[in-house]
Amino acid sequence: YKKELARDKPLEVMREPERVSVPLKQHIGAPCTPLVSKGDDVTVGQKIAESEHFVSSPVHASISGRVAEITGASVVIEGTGRSAFSSAVPRNFEALSAEEIRAAVREAGIVGLGGAAFPTHVKMTPPRGNTFEYVLLNGAECEPYLTIDERIMIEKADRVVAGARVLMKGVGAPKAVIGVEEDKEAALLSLRKAVSVFPEISVAPLAVKYPQGGEKMLIKSLLGREVPVGGLPVDVGALVVNVGTAVAAADAVTEGRPLYERGITVTGRGVKEPKNLVVRIGVSFAEVLDYCGGLAPDAVRVIAGGPLMGRAVVSLDEVVVKGTSGILALTAEEAKSAEERVCIRCGRCVDACPMFLTPNAFAVCSRNALLDEALDLDIRSCIECGCCDYVCPSRIPLVHLIRRCKAEIEARKLAE
Repeated sequence: YKKELARDKPLEVMREPERVSVPLKQHIGAPCTPLVSKGDDVTVGQKIAESEHFVSSPVHASISGRVAEITGASVVIEGTGRSAFSSAVPRNFEALSAEEIRAAVREAGIVGLGGAAFPTHVKMTPPRGNTFEYVLLNGAECEPYLTIDERIMIEKADRVVAGARVLMKGVGAPKAVIGVEEDKEAALLSLRKAVSVFPEISVAPLAVKYPQGGEKMLIKSLLGREVPVGGLPVDVGALVVNVGTAVAAADAVTEGRPLYERGITVTGRGVKEPKNLVVRIGVSFAEVLDYCGGLAPDAVRVIAGGPLMGRAVVSLDEVVVKGTSGILALTAEEAKSAEERVCIRCGRCVDACPMFLTPNAFAVCSRNALLDEALDLDIRSCIECGCCDYVCPSRIPLVHLIRRCKAEIEARKLAE
């Protein structure tokens, strides 16, 4: 799992960047429209972009400064010095209604910080006829190399529990369970201490296996319930939220703090000083890596996220967004790959798939633009965990092909 590189590195707040480029779309759903113009002065935490669509999430300035440029996709802010968020008057969430809590979460721009970046207020709004029985906090962090969630659970256990309580009130769920892989002993200890006065919240150790942190896998492990094909967690009474997202929700509701910074793991043997950092949204990968001592001489690949569910970046000018869980720098030895060969129909990818799908068939559909056939095979249920890629003896880029096929399906849907 390679977590030893950063596991023992405490959370560290990175220096404030002098310039950020804040994307207008950092979430699943509709992109935002700028609320500011070039030359405007902005303060950290100020809302700078918004959308009227329900499935969307507003965007906030991550530093104080002046809007230097607005491109089609980002708001560029030049900093004017050290800026700190001025918190609103602390609120007692217990005095708020569920609707007020959901509104605060939306206004703060909270999305899933585990990587999916689905707007949290949408998750908290059940379809008519559905109710939530449990809030499940995902502390599995099964992705290799990444340790940011583990550090949050160790160092901010009280805020994790506060987030659980806020979410419970926001969705009307009477119980919460925090799932943590059993090898994270310090995190389990911290959380158990934090929940000791809240009998409605429990901490459950999970088997150490990938992809234990998948939403549907977590529900099965913690509740013994299976989400139906094409269904949602709410269909079995569950709201699943990453532990970092829970902390962000607590900060939003109790302090009025929007999501303008997040925790990430910077790791891999390709970076000189692996760290767990709190960084501002919109800072470039190059600046973050420089803060960690820079890249090692033999670094050959940089990945946004982890090695299985992340993606390689083409430029270090890419910026940290709400869904960036880590920056992974791999050396030539770590990133070595074999030449792709023809599929030998061994079925290993099918055996490895935690969603019981047929990745080899999806690859054929992708390469031959068989979009309807891919839909019939339920390609949308693929969680892109990378298990099929990992076990394929022919080194076929299955996840890449699946992502491409999904993108083509979405493009056709938008065109129609």
